[in-house]
Amino acid sequence: QVQLVESGGGLVQPGGSLRLSCVASGSIFRLYNMGWYRQAPGKQRELVAISGSGGSTNYADSVKGRFAISRDNANNTVYLQMNSLKPEDTAAYYCNAKVQHTIMTMVNDYWGRGTQVTVSS
Repeated sequence: QVQLVESGGGLVQPGGSLRLSCVASGSIFRLYNMGWYRQAPGKQRELVAISGSGGSTNYADSVKGRFAISRDNANNTVYLQMNSLKPEDTAAYYCNAKVQHTIMTMVNDYWGRGTQVTVSS
């Protein structure tokens, strides 16, 4: 099994910044895509940003130019630097990872429990 633990959420004023972290631990042979999703009350979960194991990145249009995803492969960690935050960024942010447990196993999908980000004055 694999555990994903997020941290770094909180309350911030519009225009402010936050940095989210997600550490993966457990039975990990290889981490493929790691990413961040968010879900606001009454809305579906949506992609925020993804980081491929080879360094590729992809962002939702709504966060391009404001958010930056990065990863530390040696420590199985992915980060999300969020700048110029807006009230509409308020949501629970979830870490996602595609994990291969051993060289012989398939890739499995894991989620963290989420960290709340609230942007309000």
